[in-house]
Amino acid sequence: MTSTGSPRTALSIVIPALNEAEYIVPALQALATLRTQGSDVTVVDGGSNDATAQRAAALADRVIAAPRGRACQMNAGAAAAAGDVLLFLHADTTLPAGAMQAIERALARGAHWGRFDVRIEGRSAMFPLIATLMNARSRRSGIATGDQAIFVSRALFDQVGGFPEQPLMEDIELSRRLLKHGPPACLRERVVTSGRRWERHGVWRTIWLMWGLRLRYWLGAPADELAKAYP
Repeated sequence: MTSTGSPRTALSIVIPALNEAEYIVPALQALATLRTQGSDVTVVDGGSNDATAQRAAALADRVIAAPRGRACQMNAGAAAAAGDVLLFLHADTTLPAGAMQAIERALARGAHWGRFDVRIEGRSAMFPLIATLMNARSRRSGIATGDQAIFVSRALFDQVGGFPEQPLMEDIELSRRLLKHGPPACLRERVVTSGRRWERHGVWRTIWLMWGLRLRYWLGAPADELAKAYP
């Protein structure tokens, strides 16, 4: 991508979805401006038993099916997408205004991948602190999470083999692979993601669970084993 007068490199947004009928329409409506700017949007349904795929059909460039699992779904979406730059977006996460221009500036400065800062939307007074810690940890470690809307050039994504098709921590493992080719662009612009997961299972319980799972993963526990403890 470039912010000069030369033609834009296409941005492809890939959204893995499973039973997201409640969220998918506003999520896609929020991307309408980016589509008019040349981005394409692929929704990858992982076997929903609600109206996710039907509701997405009119608001995305394509809706495809893939076996359940974010990694598998995102890899399938990347393969189907048309752009030279891929952005992986959760169905309950909204990009900031000017997201495309922010990515263009990062890539023009020489970055090949990156992520946004995050703000968590919800009732808990803990959410601003959680988001601040997530952003700071990511900036220090170079590890991005799926909530932060990871973007990467297609060439580099293909070079590292895409997401590892494991049931958990696929975002951490992709970050590890990408870090071997350079640090991420840690954009200060903030995506807004829903705090529904924390609210559904309890904020403190979710914090301790996720920290514990990440620690075990760093210590070498296999993702298949960790997935059994993930709600």
